[in-house]
Amino acid sequence: FNDSANAQGTGRTIMQVSPAGKSSLFANLAGQVAGPIGLTTALSVFANGDVVVGSLPTTDGTAATATAGALYVLNSTGKVIETIKGGDVNGPWDMTSYDGGEFGVLFVTNVLNGTVAAKGKPVAKGNVVRIVLDFSVSPPKVDQEFVVATGFGEETNAAALVIGPTGLALAPNGTLYVADTLGNRIADIPDALFRYTPFGKGSTVSTGGFLNSPLGVALAPNGDVLSVN
Repeated sequence: FNDSANAQGTGRTIMQVSPAGKSSLFANLAGQVAGPIGLTTALSVFANGDVVVGSLPTTDGTAATATAGALYVLNSTGKVIETIKGGDVNGPWDMTSYDGGEFGVLFVTNVLNGTVAAKGKPVAKGNVVRIVLDFSVSPPKVDQEFVVATGFGEETNAAALVIGPTGLALAPNGTLYVADTLGNRIADIPDALFRYTPFGKGSTVSTGGFLNSPLGVALAPNGDVLSVN
């Protein structure tokens, strides 16, 4: 996410850690894609070896220079084979996915829908986009792009670059859980894999209490929703 000088929105590399704990470089996107790069926590890996990563780049580490960015698809050797940008991809911030073998489904939060123009004031335009990828062809192609939820709070921030929905988890029944960071809540989107009507900013599963800017979400085997502040 940051570069060696700790400038935000400028990180260009993806590291990999083996089961034995050995770390090594998986990919350096510098030179592989045009324009600035600022990798985010929007990262998913598929069984076919493809890796999808989001980029919300800045030129100087501040939100004032943030641009819409893109999603990059890399093969198992770390080579960029496809770029997904434009449309509803506007500051991809976090991600979870569903692996269907010959197809994959991405759920991506976007946090630049009006945030830069608001200059630090919160706006309720953060969204979650469902993107279906066809893996039966190479490079994979986008078969579908649809906003399944919208209305999450988001704002630029000197310390965090952007604060917006960060943390996604997909349950076996198709319910998508979202950490509404600015709203101090965990929300759910029912039937996220197949719905064709946006579900607002989701139903509230939990709010307040111990939640303090939740950033991550995971599901336990028993269905409990785990989050971190």
